[in-house]
Amino acid sequence: MNRVLILDALQRSALATTRSLGAKSIAVFTADESLTALAGSSKFCTQYFTYPSPKSQPKQFIQTLSDIIQNHNIKILMPMTELTTQLLLLNKSAFPDVKIPFPALSTVNSLADKCQLMQMAESLGVSIPQTWYADDVKNLPCKLEELTYPLVLKPGKSWIFYQNQWQRAAVRIAKNIEEAQTILSSDWAFQAAPFMLQQYIDGEGAGLFAIYNQGKALTFFAHRRLREKPPSGGVSVLSESISISPALVEPSQKLLEAVNWHGVAMVEFKVAANGTPYLMEINTRFWGSLQLAVDAGVDFPYLLYKLACEENVEATSHYITGTKLRWLLGDFDNLYLTLRNYQLPISIKLSAIIKFILPTSGKTYHEVNRWSDLKPFWWELKQYFRDLKK
Repeated sequence: MNRVLILDALQRSALATTRSLGAKSIAVFTADESLTALAGSSKFCTQYFTYPSPKSQPKQFIQTLSDIIQNHNIKILMPMTELTTQLLLLNKSAFPDVKIPFPALSTVNSLADKCQLMQMAESLGVSIPQTWYADDVKNLPCKLEELTYPLVLKPGKSWIFYQNQWQRAAVRIAKNIEEAQTILSSDWAFQAAPFMLQQYIDGEGAGLFAIYNQGKALTFFAHRRLREKPPSGGVSVLSESISISPALVEPSQKLLEAVNWHGVAMVEFKVAANGTPYLMEINTRFWGSLQLAVDAGVDFPYLLYKLACEENVEATSHYITGTKLRWLLGDFDNLYLTLRNYQLPISIKLSAIIKFILPTSGKTYHEVNRWSDLKPFWWELKQYFRDLKK
C-alpha cells in the first residue's frame, strides 16, 4: 500500500479522507499549520505534522512538505483546499516521485478561474448568469447605473497573491449602485486581479459531485442541504443524499469533458424558478460534506487513491438515497443563531428546538462524533469551547 499525506487536516473533508483510507489499512499521514488538527487526532492517522503557513510562507511550506515526503516515504499527496492544491501544482517539480491526483495546473485553472470558466461555459452552451468581464475597475465593460440590482461582484480567483502573501478573495453582492461603487473602490480583490459583474440568480443552490479518469466520468453524487450555518445559507450542517438530476449532469459533463478532467470536482449551480440550472462555479477539490457520499456508498477518497495508484476503477452510479449526515456542533450553531434572531416568531424557534432534539427520519450518520473514532470529536469540542472564550 502506498503511503498518503493528507494536507489541510483541520478540514472535515480531511477527516473523511483519513477515515476512509485508514480503515482500509492504508498508511495515512496528515498535516496542517496548527499544532494539532481534526484529522490528525483520528485513530486512522499514523502521524501528524505541522507545516508553515501556505498563505504567508509558501516557499517554506513547500520545503517542509518535501522533507516530510523524503523522511517518511510518502507516495501520494492529497490536498483538501484550493490554495494548497494550487501551490502543489505550481511546485510539482519539488515532488518528482509523488503522485498528486490532479491534472496540469493550466487545466485546473481553466475551471478554478471563474472568468475562464464562464467564458468556456458560454461557448459550450451551458447556461450562466448574464456576465460582464473586467480587467480592472477603471475600465468597466458596462455602466453601473444601467445594471439590475442586486448585482454579484465576483473575483476571477478565490486566492490571489497580494501584498506578499496569498489572500482569499470574497464574492460580494451589491444591493444598489452605491454599494457596487463602494465595493469596487475599497475591496482590494477588485484592485488586484480580473473580476466579473454578474446577474443575481434568485433560486435554490444545487451541486453535482464527480470523479473523472482522464476525461471519463466514473461516478456522480448529489445531496441537498436540510440545515445550514448560518441558517440563511452557508455551510451544510444537515444534508441528505438524493437522486442525480439529469439537468445537472448534462452541463457538468460538457464542462469536465471539455478540459479532459481527472480527479474530483464539485459543480455548483443555482436553479431558477423556471427550472434552468445556472452555473456558479466548479470546485476542483474535495467538499465539506464528503463524508455523506462515503456513508451513502460512494467512497470518493478511496476512488481517488486508486486513480493515483493507477489501479482500475470501474464506473458506477449506485448509492443509497435518503442517507443523512449531521455535523453536530455546526447544527448547534444553527440552533443558537435561530434562537437569537429577534425577528423570528416563537413558533419558528420552538420548531427549530424540536428538530434539533428529535431524531430525523431514515438513517442519519454523525460527521465527526463516531463511536469507532471518538478522538476527533473531543478535539473539535475542546476547540469549540476555546473559540467561545475568545
